[in-house]
Formats: sequence, structure tokens, C-alpha cells
Amino acid sequence: MDDGVEEMKERVHPLSANIELEYTILCDDVRLEAGNKLTLVGVFYGVFVPQLPVTIIKFAVLNHWRGEGQYLTEVRILSPDRAQVIVASRPSSFQVHANGYADNVTIFANVTFPVEGNYVVQTLVDSHLFAERLLPVGIIDQSVRSAETSSQRIH
Repeated sequence: MDDGVEEMKERVHPLSANIELEYTILCDDVRLEAGNKLTLVGVFYGVFVPQLPVTIIKFAVLNHWRGEGQYLTEVRILSPDRAQVIVASRPSSFQVHANGYADNVTIFANVTFPVEGNYVVQTLVDSHLFAERLLPVGIIDQSVRSAETSSQRIH
């Protein structure tokens, strides 16, 4: 599907050839439940608000890994022009047992998006870029939304 927005492109560093990033999910929160289940709250693919800048109070990035080995991972978000790091996590360790999987959750607080554009969510493994995906941030036109809402009213 080519809608003009590249959703994910992976770059694999040779030292990370034994691991695969199955998926990345962006959401408001991730909770660990009984039975080792994850509950995702407020899953989103982009941030669309009436005005910018906007600050997201809690922003979670869930990475699901498959493969094997011990790794350090980091997540960072870059401005649309890639010139500024909006937020970056500290390195965190995770292990994937042979033929297993691991989930790594990074939670950021008070992430501010100052302008419209496609922000870049990067995942690093052992300090090397492993994968990145775009996060569109934009302004929604409230007048269009108001017109749509009023035309959907039942009289």
C-alpha cells in the first residue's frame, strides 16, 4: 500500500543479525497483566490536534522482538527534519531466548511536538540504528469536523 507515507523501514546492523523486530506499536500506555499479558491503551498511528505545539503526557513505544541473544535498545524521536532529538530513552537491556520473543516497552513523559510534520521514531540496538517509522503530527480542521458532525445529526 503506497499512500505517500512510508510506515516502516528497517536497517539491520551486522551485529544484530540474530534478532528481528516483529512490530512497533505507539500508544498512551502499556500495562502488564496477569499471565504475562500486555494491555495497550490508546493505540495510535499519528497525533492530530486542534493546535500546536502539543504535549503528550504519556507516550509508550512497544517493540516486539524475535530471535535470540542479549541486547541493549534505545528509542528516540526526531523532528521532521531529523535535526533535533525530541526525546530519547536511556539504553535498556533485554534478552531473547532461543526461538523465543521479548517485548520491550519504552515510556516517555511530557513529549512536546512543536510543529506539523512526519516525526521519526527510531529504534536502536547496541547503539546502531535498527528500525525507524514515521509518526505524522498535524492539525485537524475543527470547522470541517463541526460541519460533518452537524450533518450527521438526526432531526
